[in-house]
Amino acid sequence: MKRIAYIAALVLFVSCSKEAEFDAQGTFEATEITVSAEVAGRILGLSIEEGMETRAGEVIGTIDSVQLHLQRKQLQAQLAALLASRPDIKAQVASLRRQIAKQQNELKRVGNMLRDGAATTKQRDDIEAQIHILEGQLTATLSTLDKNITTINGNAAALEAQISALDDLVSKCYVKSPADGTVLVKYAHAGEMTAAGKPLMEIADLKRMYLRAYFTSEQLSQVKIGDTVTVTADFGGDERYDYEGTITWIAAESEFTPKNIQTRDSRANMVYAVKIAVNNDGRLKIGLAGEVKL
Repeated sequence: MKRIAYIAALVLFVSCSKEAEFDAQGTFEATEITVSAEVAGRILGLSIEEGMETRAGEVIGTIDSVQLHLQRKQLQAQLAALLASRPDIKAQVASLRRQIAKQQNELKRVGNMLRDGAATTKQRDDIEAQIHILEGQLTATLSTLDKNITTINGNAAALEAQISALDDLVSKCYVKSPADGTVLVKYAHAGEMTAAGKPLMEIADLKRMYLRAYFTSEQLSQVKIGDTVTVTADFGGDERYDYEGTITWIAAESEFTPKNIQTRDSRANMVYAVKIAVNNDGRLKIGLAGEVKL
């Protein structure tokens, strides 16, 4: 009986010691990014496979852009024709300006003749009236031409905007990695049709992982953003490795304790999620269990 009691006490001691080994528990996760197609078309190629690393801005796939290039050529032709139809104001009003200049010279000549008595007042008035008519015609012509040019410039700007939009779509036919990371899942393959918004792959930065652990409200007074803590990755059995972690986020609201999480205070049913950043040495995997020691 004494031996049984000793064993029971030893088990209880080990259990209590194990419970005290960590302050919170959770699982490792990474910042996952879904890379989606931004245009519709046939996938010409995806130069990545699951497990491969990518660099931010690296072209990792292409989508057929032939139709977009043809639309761009059509718009460029329309733009060139429109700009060619823009009127030459100087040339179109040159005749009226010459007529006005001629009548003004005639007015001077008649004025001189009128002083000498060789012309009549009516002749002078007729010339002045003709000048007013020509100047009115010039003003009306200039106004019409200005309106025509404004309309053409507006239409040209609209075509240029359409060309810029097509250029943007063409650039989006080159699928680029949004960040440094590792390809987790590949959803599409060369030769398949895709659509705007359709996922092509999932990537994640596995070099900087996060342990999402859960703390009770009593423990929150011991943690704050920027604190350094010890994170232990549990690989099962005796495979346990310690890492230095930095608290980067603390939930603003509490939540019920996840069923797969055991906190130090097992009676608490409301906990706060905390994200702890850890530099991955290559061993950490998404979903791996981890513990935190404050």
